Amino acid sequence: MASSNMTISVNKQVLFKQDPGAGWVETSHMEVVDRPLNVQLKQGEVLLKNLYLSVDPYMRGRMNTAAKSYSAPFTIGQPLTGGGISEVVESQRDGYAKGDLISSHIGWEQYTVVPAQQPIQKIVNPLNVPLSYFLGILGMPGATAYHGLLDIGEPKEGETVFVSGAAGAVGLVVGQIAKIKGCRVVGSAGTDEKVEQLVSTFGYDAAFNYKTVASQHDKLKELCPKGIDVYFDNVGGETLETVLSFMNTHGRLVECGMISQYNAEKPYGIKNLMLVVGRQLKIQGFIISSQLASKDFVTRFVGDMTKWIKEGKLSYTETITDGLENAPQAFVDMLKGANTGKQIIKIA
Repeated sequence: MASSNMTISVNKQVLFKQDPGAGWVETSHMEVVDRPLNVQLKQGEVLLKNLYLSVDPYMRGRMNTAAKSYSAPFTIGQPLTGGGISEVVESQRDGYAKGDLISSHIGWEQYTVVPAQQPIQKIVNPLNVPLSYFLGILGMPGATAYHGLLDIGEPKEGETVFVSGAAGAVGLVVGQIAKIKGCRVVGSAGTDEKVEQLVSTFGYDAAFNYKTVASQHDKLKELCPKGIDVYFDNVGGETLETVLSFMNTHGRLVECGMISQYNAEKPYGIKNLMLVVGRQLKIQGFIISSQLASKDFVTRFVGDMTKWIKEGKLSYTETITDGLENAPQAFVDMLKGANTGKQIIKIA
């Protein structure tokens, strides 16, 4: 294919302006700009019009430019990046044509040029679910819940599963899969409204507001009288320490995230790790990108999830913020727990 030239009058972008260091991210650490974009596609490149953008807790770590992390840091002065759903505007890559809907890693911007070596995935949508679901229940968060619970947590019928951050993009899915597997499921969240939704809409047997209970220890004693067999941890810190004392022998702790620590000035010190030895506990962390690189895993994940959605066993909710210019505030709000389900930015 020959190279192509297309001029787009303006490309709105969200730039990474400043490393926030320790403590909370603020919108001032990002900057919304309009830049002209003159596209000259080379062989293998694809020009995307971005429709939906995912903002996720792991991105907080990418703002620490000096720290070592499993994901490369953002570059100051350049657009932030994340998972997205896009439409192909122009393609110089075999197998992709104008109008194709794809999922890929994109910039926080209206238009992205995908380099030749970067993978993109066509969206197949037989159930005609909202496209944004491919950033949520059928995307990275859904895969995170599926792999973390089933492959690491290994829940068995009749066991008790506790999920922290239960109303988030991952937690909503974890609880429902655990119910499909015949478990008793308890969750914690940060508002009374979220707690009510967990029980009434998403099938949790019980839930509590960790911000308002007098004692998480007493609440877990009440709601998990037979102890906890699987802990799906999204928050770390004090909650992890508390849950350790309720873990049953041979229990499994699935370490998915530790959002309570991402903006902490000082990390929380867990004082009762000796319980891991005495109760023969398994603690395992994971990064879902390893599984998403496996075609066998993706086939199994998509197959099971679409089947459960079709059967009405899985439901989902999202927090959709309209407009790329509102992405910085949505990101800050998400880190503070303002969202229910997946936080999505609708770009176009």
